[in-house]
Amino acid sequence: MPPTTPVRKALVAVLASSALLGAAAVPAVAAVPAASAPAASAGHAGFGYGDAARLGYQKSVAVRVLKGVFEQGDTGVVDRYVRPDYIQHNPLAPDGAETLKNLGVAIHQQFPDARYDVRRVISEGDLVLVHSNVVLTPDTRGTAVFDIFRFQGGRIAEHWDVGQEVPESSANGNDMFSTESWPRTEQPGPRWSTGFNKKLVTKAFEQLLVHKDLSAIDRYWGPEYHQHNPNITDGVAGVKAGLGGYFEAFPQLTVTPKRVIAEGDLVAVHSHYVNAPGERGQAIVDLFRVRGGKIVEHWDVIQDVPASSANDNTMF
Repeated sequence: MPPTTPVRKALVAVLASSALLGAAAVPAVAAVPAASAPAASAGHAGFGYGDAARLGYQKSVAVRVLKGVFEQGDTGVVDRYVRPDYIQHNPLAPDGAETLKNLGVAIHQQFPDARYDVRRVISEGDLVLVHSNVVLTPDTRGTAVFDIFRFQGGRIAEHWDVGQEVPESSANGNDMFSTESWPRTEQPGPRWSTGFNKKLVTKAFEQLLVHKDLSAIDRYWGPEYHQHNPNITDGVAGVKAGLGGYFEAFPQLTVTPKRVIAEGDLVAVHSHYVNAPGERGQAIVDLFRVRGGKIVEHWDVIQDVPASSANDNTMF
């Protein structure tokens, strides 16, 4: 399901006018209170105060940088929070913090009313995942985007993203961003549940997507399951029919998970899907919500891997 292109074409035009290739659809997000740099070093998420402070700091920094750069054209936040040797995986952007600064200035000049509406932010270890609706021009649907940032020494060191234009309609009646499962909160659940939920989703994803075993849905999906992929109908029956048809259409499909990020009841899997041998495939982020030991909600964003890239890092 390839993304449509008008928003990215507009961004490429901005970048060309600025004599550089920039990172398309990197969202600025709603303000989060600033945090001081934590004393704890980046590592695996735990349950102590130091870990909680560090994870909160990482989320706050990601928000400050994105909002400052892409809504305000503020390059100072890049100097403060992004490493000069920033590694970029967006195929439209070269490496380095200077590219990010130049892009922010260009976007702000051409799209002064651009808004990056963050819906969810989770952090685990040295990674932050941001789920956003990027709207460059008011009163348009914009783009659904997942950004992943890796922190090193309290600063952003690396970035991956996937973007897909929001369609006019949905097969399930849900938009690509809302929360339908109870309680209807966009915040992750308590961190003590992270390990259990991450293990559950990892096992469910492996059985269903990697091994194409539809019986995994009966074991791991809840009856109240809500779907936000605009091409799949709601509920357990919808995901069975949708994925069953997908597996039949592409019997040589391979799905390779690259990284899993979890916080509380939200678990994201960043993967490389290849429908048939020899194809470049698609970069996809699947985000799952777990309640009561079952998967109850799913969001995703899908982007084709392009033939060429402005950097040598791949999308993964």
